Amino acid sequence: MDLELRGKKALVTGGTRGVGRGIVLALARAGVDVVTCYVHPSDYVTSLEKELQETGGDHHVLRADLSKPEEIASLLEQVRTLHGDRLDLVVNNAGAISHVPYGELSLDEWQRIVATNLTGAHLVIQHALPLLGEGSSVVSVGSRATEAGVPLRSHYTATKAALVGLNRSLAKEFGGKGIRFNIVALGVIETENFHELPEDQRRLMSERYGAKTALGRLGKPDEVAGAVMWLASDLSRYVTGNTIGVDGGIS
Repeated sequence: MDLELRGKKALVTGGTRGVGRGIVLALARAGVDVVTCYVHPSDYVTSLEKELQETGGDHHVLRADLSKPEEIASLLEQVRTLHGDRLDLVVNNAGAISHVPYGELSLDEWQRIVATNLTGAHLVIQHALPLLGEGSSVVSVGSRATEAGVPLRSHYTATKAALVGLNRSLAKEFGGKGIRFNIVALGVIETENFHELPEDQRRLMSERYGAKTALGRLGKPDEVAGAVMWLASDLSRYVTGNTIGVDGGIS
């Protein structure tokens, strides 16, 4: 099915690895011109740049640390320069996570996770607003952890829960302008981190978490990308303020 995305302009934060990379490549293959960003140079950055060149289109992979407000402002200025005064899609994918017992959670670590996952998303949206118009879509990557709760991730879960509230409020505030806001709440997705685990750990993880899903398996980045592309298209033009589970029916 042609979702008629060709020619649209998108910003996907944190798009060189994992779910973000899957979203970037799927959009590019659908004819979307994509800007994405990374914090540290790596082979993932180099290989993504190569794949995007081979795909064709006006794509850019920029460096930006989204825990720093001034770098977010600079990133959006670069987007404006590269794509003009227009963004059709913003995907807040960049995020940080750590596993810390709550009693040992330092204020510095709390603030690091909040700065990237929540404040970063807020500032990306705020700086993108002048580029968004009728028909634009903002998608934030959330987590099913907000409903299930995960030990040692209280700070991470708090930021993802806060995104849900932000999303609902922005949907109401900007609905009259035709700008839509939604969240895709992910279950367990097979990313590079999963595939870098020893074989026995991969098997255990697949069995343990796959058994918790209705589909009996883990998800893939392309499947998250499919949901994002639907939310970017006119097929979802009456969908806003929602949290959509992309989790295989996990419980």
